[in-house]
Amino acid sequence: MIHVGQSAPAFARVTAYQRNYEGFRQVSLADYRGKWVVLFFYPRDFTFICPTEIEGFAQQEEAFRKLGTEILAASTDSEWSHQAWFTTDPRLQQVAYPVLADTNHRLAREYDVYNEEAGLAERGLFIIDPQGVVQYALVSAGAVGRSVEETLRVVQALQSGELCPINWRPGQKTLGKA
Repeated sequence: MIHVGQSAPAFARVTAYQRNYEGFRQVSLADYRGKWVVLFFYPRDFTFICPTEIEGFAQQEEAFRKLGTEILAASTDSEWSHQAWFTTDPRLQQVAYPVLADTNHRLAREYDVYNEEAGLAERGLFIIDPQGVVQYALVSAGAVGRSVEETLRVVQALQSGELCPINWRPGQKTLGKA
């Protein structure tokens, strides 16, 4: 099981679909060393809740980038499935971040979000710091979408280096140094 404060499971050369790239590309966690990373897993392409989350992260991608944070999505679907879905669903037309194709399910297993019985990744979200350490981990029921705004708030809180109370927002008073 992944624990906060431990190194994120490294991955190398995972095939990804990413808009505006010719063909598919290979992505490694090491590509993002020195940056914050939000890595989120979703169960399946061509589903109901997943596109709402994927679109939500795309709508906030610039806000994450301003924080030196990159977004990576992953499911156990193939890069071909990703490409077919992302190029035909109008909600996903603005998604520019890489979507990893975890077809061998290794990544989902290493991040402890793999549902063996269903053969898919559960909704998992990990915030990884620039040194490759997991600073936040969340796994939720498949029927409940995550809050992109909360993810953005957590990144901001982690980057503040302060003790941040419930519902804290940048510019509000903290409880002191972490």
